[in-house]
Amino acid sequence: MLYRAEPHSDKKAAYSVGFGAPQAAELRNFVPVKTGLETLILPAGTAGAEAAARTLAAGGLVAFPTETVYGLGADAANATAVAHIYSAKGRPAFNPLIAHVADLAAAERIGRFDARARRLAEAFWPGPLTLVVPKTDDCPVADLATAGLDTLAIRVPAHPVAEAILRAFGGAVVAPSANISGHVSPTEAGHVESDLAGRIDLIVDGGPVTVGVESTIVGCFEEPMLLRPGGLSRERIEAVLGVPLARPPVEAGSDDSQPLAPGMLASHYAPRANVRLNARDVAPDEALLAFGPARLPGLDAASAVMNLSPAGDLDEAAANLFGYLRSLDAKSPRSIAVMPIPEVDLGEAINDRLRRAAVAR
Repeated sequence: MLYRAEPHSDKKAAYSVGFGAPQAAELRNFVPVKTGLETLILPAGTAGAEAAARTLAAGGLVAFPTETVYGLGADAANATAVAHIYSAKGRPAFNPLIAHVADLAAAERIGRFDARARRLAEAFWPGPLTLVVPKTDDCPVADLATAGLDTLAIRVPAHPVAEAILRAFGGAVVAPSANISGHVSPTEAGHVESDLAGRIDLIVDGGPVTVGVESTIVGCFEEPMLLRPGGLSRERIEAVLGVPLARPPVEAGSDDSQPLAPGMLASHYAPRANVRLNARDVAPDEALLAFGPARLPGLDAASAVMNLSPAGDLDEAAANLFGYLRSLDAKSPRSIAVMPIPEVDLGEAINDRLRRAAVAR
């Protein structure tokens, strides 16, 4: 099946933040994604980083670990390689990608940083923070990767494997999560293999990730805006900025709107089973995603139980979230009941992912 980047006229801009409306990405036919590939899996190390860099330079797709989740990388400047990401994942072409770079100097070659954006970058990079900034005039990132927007999402990952690959490659690498679009994000190499084997060239296995939810995304607009909660808490960001982060308008979470950043579609991060949030009991044949020490009524009849953190630790819960959702989903339960999670610190990101996983599909 040929992949074609389509104009965005069917997606209305959800918000006015001082930048131009989305423009049509590069309108051309790309070669189809190569299914039936022999997906090579290599351990992390010098050889793996060098193989990844060669594959990226040749236009291939490489999955690699970051501290948040495994990413599926392509040369950000190669429009055909970027198109293969969308096709391999089944990702909507109006959903932009994050450009990963090795350091702030590399980021400033592709994005324009004002004082607030630079302050955040200096405080939290490398780390689980993505900044949406205007593109530089000579930005080499393919228009398809930005979904035609005149802004660009950029981050510097805090993972030795990702850093080694980025430095060996020498350019920006766009990398959404390495999974089928809309499915539960991958936190270990086996998750990537399960979703994408035969559709990508290489998986670099760096073991389980540490953070477990995607990066926090902040729009560096006239009024800084939290576009997606993630692995860095709102409270820490606001402490550096000295002002509260604005919230996107309600329509920004609609699947009918042009997203300004990845991970903003209403239905996302979803297992196959239906997800029931804020469960106070467990129905027969439901699986339970628990949190904390409490025992719910009906627990003994649950088809499976996994506890994100028996001690109620939100960092531990975030690290376990996607892996536990995948494990419970593999047992084919009638549905997955999820105990309440406090809406503080990383709980904001956990609840964001769970709400999107629970949207009717």
